[in-house]
Amino acid sequence: MRFLALGAAAGAALLITAGAALAEPTEITVRAISKDAKFIGSTMGGVRITLHDVETGELLASGVTAGSTGDTKRLVEQPRKRGTPLSDPKSAKFTATLDLDRPRLVEVKAHGPLAQRQSAITVSSTQWVVPGKHVTGGDAWMLEMPGFVVDVLAPPAHVKIKGAPQKISLKANVTMMCGCPIEPGGKWDAKTYEVAALLTRNGKPAKTVPLAYAGKKSQFAAELEVKEKGVYEATVYAYDPANGNTGLDRVTFIIN
Repeated sequence: MRFLALGAAAGAALLITAGAALAEPTEITVRAISKDAKFIGSTMGGVRITLHDVETGELLASGVTAGSTGDTKRLVEQPRKRGTPLSDPKSAKFTATLDLDRPRLVEVKAHGPLAQRQSAITVSSTQWVVPGKHVTGGDAWMLEMPGFVVDVLAPPAHVKIKGAPQKISLKANVTMMCGCPIEPGGKWDAKTYEVAALLTRNGKPAKTVPLAYAGKKSQFAAELEVKEKGVYEATVYAYDPANGNTGLDRVTFIIN
């Protein structure tokens, strides 16, 4: 009986060893690209990438994209041809090596840009990954991140201003999600975007205030005349009517 037990234990050990031997290193490269723009990389703090097994919930890998925004000509100026990568070796990415012993249904989530958390969003994608079959060719696994990075510069958040009426300076910095600048006649033309503030007073809609290009790259501004006291919130949004791309930021101020 003792010999039988030893034999069974040895067999189990062999099965475990065989199972471990079946695991194959499998590389997965993930890139996040700004809608209608370039890759989101180190200059914007990167994008947080997580890979999970959909069927088990197991976290397989996580990290942050790093690298450049990519080649402007390739991404923006040249016509796109099937099979020609948009990325180059320096383009921002995150690469993980997974030890897979069976095909996995993998979900990738991307959250960012991390340096502009007020504008950060999350997108996800799912596909099967087979052991030893790397996901690295071409642009690899690429996720598009819609939106604009909108950062309200003025007025300061929750500032208290005495007396009404008042003229309030409203200013915002607006870029693509990759940090690419917006200006008249530029690669991302300020004239093609709508930038405005939705104003509420004491929680009720007040008016919409258009913001105009303020003479510096990515900056938009307006003079806001406030005639009544109250708690105001300005939701500044950027909108591209050509494709629906939208981003926003909010600020509150008090007139008392």
